[in-house]
Amino acid sequence: MAPLNIAFDVSQTGPRKAGCGFYAAALIDGLLASGAPHRYTLLTSFGDFFHDPSQAAAFPHRRQGVAYGPRLPRRSDAEAFWRDRQRVNDRLAGFDLVHANNFWCPPWRLRSTLIYTLYDLSFAEHPEWTTEKNRLGCFQGVLQASLRADWLVAISHASKRAFLRHFPHVPAERVRVIHPASRFDQPGFDLQPSQPRAALFRSGRPFLLSTGTIEPRKNQRFLVEVYQRFRERGGAAIPLVFAGGKGWLMEGFEKDLAASPWASDIHLLGYVSDRELIWLYRNCLLNLYPSHYEGFGLPVLEGMGQGAAVLSSSTTSLPEIVADAGILLAPDDRDGWVEAIESLLNQPQRLAGLAAAARDRAAAFNWQDSTRQLLELYEEAAAASAA
Repeated sequence: MAPLNIAFDVSQTGPRKAGCGFYAAALIDGLLASGAPHRYTLLTSFGDFFHDPSQAAAFPHRRQGVAYGPRLPRRSDAEAFWRDRQRVNDRLAGFDLVHANNFWCPPWRLRSTLIYTLYDLSFAEHPEWTTEKNRLGCFQGVLQASLRADWLVAISHASKRAFLRHFPHVPAERVRVIHPASRFDQPGFDLQPSQPRAALFRSGRPFLLSTGTIEPRKNQRFLVEVYQRFRERGGAAIPLVFAGGKGWLMEGFEKDLAASPWASDIHLLGYVSDRELIWLYRNCLLNLYPSHYEGFGLPVLEGMGQGAAVLSSSTTSLPEIVADAGILLAPDDRDGWVEAIESLLNQPQRLAGLAAAARDRAAAFNWQDSTRQLLELYEEAAAASAA
């Protein structure tokens, strides 16, 4: 097949990227390393998403066959540009494929083939876990994609099933599942761990870990209840560590922690660096992930890859990722979580077995396979368009 000219959305891959940004960043790294002869134009803004093009980190790929789209220095500039149908059509007219990697989708059909990455449907299935602005923005984007996109890439089978429940007019064969892998498994990634500065870690004490943005969907308040019940039942004074930036709808969470009778053993680190996160995964006793809803569940997979034994919720995509390499429980089964923690802490050999199983399971997800599957979809989409 002749080389394709591809516009690829990297608007969420800035320095403080989260799940969507990690997925897009890893895929473009894999595409450029694959040796496929395609040409790429990287869009640092797409819809109302953008990251500051004045930062050198915004443009890490400087090589033959790679260009950058319009450099819009402010969010208002990005919003104005992507609302202008004529300007957008003119700018994207020369591409064989346009790949959208955030929730925004042009509300009209492009001249190029449009591929749209689908992350999750939590905003539709549980609107109480997000803000009204975010819910409406996500819903509008996914609705437009159901009408305008030629192909969709779902990051899990669970996300594909949820999408087809809400948008049954889309043929199932137009939704391709391409799993993410761990960002720590990308070629050239610096895997040197860095111990967080908190005094707790200098003491060498074992600890329980919970990672992810602090927001209702991640269910951290439930985990605090579990921990309190564990301690009330005579559980050891093992600290509980939260690592993740502030999200939304969790006002008062820090005050709640301070009011706990076990407050001195509950630690809220906030956003941590990748190297610190690796250290936390490698040194925790258990990675606790009671999330209500996940499009994929990268924190679980990334922890498994670093040998963290996992106790996770049994909802949405998480069984798809963990399989039998961890313990899965309902995200509202407080007593079940307490008993599981008690049991595992009293069985060090079982903990070690879960850690080994986690590593083995995580190895089934890799960016080489994800990149290959995406290239196959690109070629299939281009062939269908040319037919």
